[in-house]
Amino acid sequence: MNPTPESPKDESPLPGVSTGRGRIARIWRDVVKAVRGSQEDFTEGSIGRAILLLSIPMVLEMVMESIFAIVDIYFVSKLGPDAVATVGVTESMLTLVYAVAIGLSMGTTALVARRIGEKRPDDAALAAFQAIAVGLIVSLPVAVVGIAFAPQLLVLIGLDPGVAAKNHLFTAVLLGSNAVIMLLFIINAVFRSAGDAAVAMRVLWLANGINIVLDPCLIFGLGPFPELGVAGAAVATSIGRGTAVLFQLWLLFVKGGRVRIKGAQIRLVPRVMWKLVRISLGGIGQFIISTSSWIVLMRIMAVFGSVSLAGYTIAIRIIIFAILPSWGMANAAATLVGQNLGARKPDRAERSVWITALANMIFLGVIGVVFLLFAEFFVSLLTDDPGVVAVGAECLRVLSYGYLVYALGMVMVQAFNGAGDTTTPTVINFFCFWLIEIPLAYLLALPLGLDERGVFFAILASETVLGIAGAIMFRRGRWKSREV
Repeated sequence: MNPTPESPKDESPLPGVSTGRGRIARIWRDVVKAVRGSQEDFTEGSIGRAILLLSIPMVLEMVMESIFAIVDIYFVSKLGPDAVATVGVTESMLTLVYAVAIGLSMGTTALVARRIGEKRPDDAALAAFQAIAVGLIVSLPVAVVGIAFAPQLLVLIGLDPGVAAKNHLFTAVLLGSNAVIMLLFIINAVFRSAGDAAVAMRVLWLANGINIVLDPCLIFGLGPFPELGVAGAAVATSIGRGTAVLFQLWLLFVKGGRVRIKGAQIRLVPRVMWKLVRISLGGIGQFIISTSSWIVLMRIMAVFGSVSLAGYTIAIRIIIFAILPSWGMANAAATLVGQNLGARKPDRAERSVWITALANMIFLGVIGVVFLLFAEFFVSLLTDDPGVVAVGAECLRVLSYGYLVYALGMVMVQAFNGAGDTTTPTVINFFCFWLIEIPLAYLLALPLGLDERGVFFAILASETVLGIAGAIMFRRGRWKSREV
């Protein structure tokens, strides 16, 4: 018999209640089920088990997404610095596309999860179709401008005109096919928010598998493939993402799962579209605020030279990969909040968030201790320059002191987003990143003479305030009455 929401079993962050071998076997079965996918009702039963079933495929999905950039830059680097510069400048332009895609995925998560919790799958499918339509509408002008003015855009951002003329096809292909980026984010948000996190994971496996195979073939002209140079990386990535989107659409319109778009849902509903856009604007704002803050910090770090900048960059890369599981758990909390609010179980939604936050704090706490003890070792895996290792290790150590509160903050932010309240985390981000982090980093690093350490302490301070503020605002409970 499954435990009820009122059962003490829901209070445990662990997915099993038995001990010894039986408990381990139960956990292992749930891990396998999480990867394979299952039809579970996450508004009932053990909250710990729900977190496990949702977070594992979400973590693997994020790892797959990060591989895109790694594979591209690995092969493109063989073409020389001009090709790498083209990729970097184009990625900076794509930041806006990612901001919109991430924002729309947040709005999609809030709407679809709420409808699933209300046991209204047809309305969830209707919301999914509106999200797809909005994504396509937004992507169209970006594609037109990207295809028509790729060389001019590269020069505008700062690339040498000669390099822009030579490599502009890379930019034209990626911006011209930005619709597949939009749909990949949006439709995977549909799957995740409906509880089909394993499906979203497999979609990214497919996209990455194709990209990994095609990248060297199209860049270097292996076998029967044409040698396209840096443009080949864009073509390979777009084909991989495009194939994955076709697979997503087949799952949504033909095969069906928790959400299946049928003839009755294939129509535009302005009221739902506007609701989606309104919720998504906060998500877009969150991404833009955090990204712009990161760019300003990079500019401050650049004052201290390439060694300091390289050490900081490597440390941040290590941190990003280390906290991927944390983002998976945070996304699981967003799904659980949305579904349980839809099921009229706000107390269960709140318990889900606190349990997820506790599990996340335990995980990141362990990671923080490891980084404190072995910071030089991890940085030296990516560089053998003593100066870079010293700066990167110091960055890892300083930021590790805040890992417990980082874990708390990321879960709180995603909980608000899952409830459809994207405004609160946007305000918190604005206050912490623009009013605390950037001014404090400048003050500590330059006027007060702490150099790069001033930037590290500013990040620690702002993220600490973010976590505490997020928990306080979440505890007030206004998100429980948010209608979407």
